[in-house]
Amino acid sequence: MLAKFNGIIYLIIYVVHFGMLAFYAVQLLVGTRKFMDKFAIDHTAAFMIRFLGAFFLAWILMAIYLMFIRPNGVEGTWIFFNLIFITHLIVTITNYYSKNISKLGVTDKFTGEGIIVPFILMILSGILCYGLSDKIYII
Repeated sequence: MLAKFNGIIYLIIYVVHFGMLAFYAVQLLVGTRKFMDKFAIDHTAAFMIRFLGAFFLAWILMAIYLMFIRPNGVEGTWIFFNLIFITHLIVTITNYYSKNISKLGVTDKFTGEGIIVPFILMILSGILCYGLSDKIYII
């Protein structure tokens, strides 16, 4: 297992990164109402909240597959890791824009969570792209 991830550090980062996504996937898919109330989101948006949660779940299932099932582990999976990184980058930028420039949807219940968490996930996924580059960029 450690050899698949170039050691314990990158394995821990991998688990933390996808663990954070799993935490949000559960909130979006199972605790939808509570999540929406926390951020003062109208309940008519439940469909789109669960839509987003489904993407998170797909990423988590892929991460589990790479970690436990795929014989070559993360070898040659650059597209997956890069897609995750680019997604986190775009979410960070758009959420920053939404909060600080357009202010669309910003309420008194706004927290920095929508900017801070994607930024942290972007950093973690960037570290994974760099630290696993000798494996994920194998064709």
